[in-house]
Amino acid sequence: MTEIRVIVRDRADVLGEGLFWSARDGVLLWTDILGQRINRLDPATGKVESWETGDATGWILGRAGGGFVAGIGTTVATVTLDPFTVETIAEICGEPNSNRVNDAAADSLGRIWMGTMPYSCDEPVGSFYRFEGGKVSRAAPEDYTIPNGPAIDPEGRFVLHTDSALGVIFRYPLAGGVLGPREPFITFPDDESWGSPDGMTFDAEGHLWVACWGDGAVRRFAPDGTLVRRIALPASQITNVVFGGERLDHLYVTSSANGVDEEHGGALFELNPGCVGLPACLYRD
Repeated sequence: MTEIRVIVRDRADVLGEGLFWSARDGVLLWTDILGQRINRLDPATGKVESWETGDATGWILGRAGGGFVAGIGTTVATVTLDPFTVETIAEICGEPNSNRVNDAAADSLGRIWMGTMPYSCDEPVGSFYRFEGGKVSRAAPEDYTIPNGPAIDPEGRFVLHTDSALGVIFRYPLAGGVLGPREPFITFPDDESWGSPDGMTFDAEGHLWVACWGDGAVRRFAPDGTLVRRIALPASQITNVVFGGERLDHLYVTSSANGVDEEHGGALFELNPGCVGLPACLYRD
């Protein structure tokens, strides 16, 4: 049986997301999108800190030159935490005021892949972007309603991305920083018995771990897309997953308290999954 621990802290996330394990600092970072916050956990001490950003904050990732980079509102910004500073470095142009950033991931060459979406979660007016060399460009032609969980396979051959509203995890071939035509990779059942696919991450064996919104679980899929494991969690709206810890053998999971009355809605969970993850990639200016 998998051990599940609820991280003790003084608040719950309205919409927890954007998990990032900083091996450089030995800490876990994540965002509360609708709570407009960046959070930090030091597992060595159990201390949790939180900073207000002033706008919806979809993700935070490490920066190769030091500090962090984050998606805030419809911008990309550099972030330092000690002391806390935020500096906008790029605007995502052409986005309506009703849109915001959502989830993101960096690849081994230091590029960031990220999505935008409407606050209403009900219109396909979001997009999938690449952020490279300080510039934002459209990465794919498709429109998205709830773009989630970019994840790059361990060999860097594919970018996986999902539209949670469709219940499909798509796979884009990746070559030279350019995405090829997307294809369905994993399709969730129409009866919503698996919930909706949300944040994702790969482990060192090439298996894909997926947060399942509405099903209160994370699922592990083999490299061919076959379901091999489900771990139930004490919250229904599971949003993101990442491996962390000194040996990358802990799985951290975020959740959302938005619209539900649950004891652990919006909690941060820590699991011992019995496997290890991959070192996080960093953004390179």
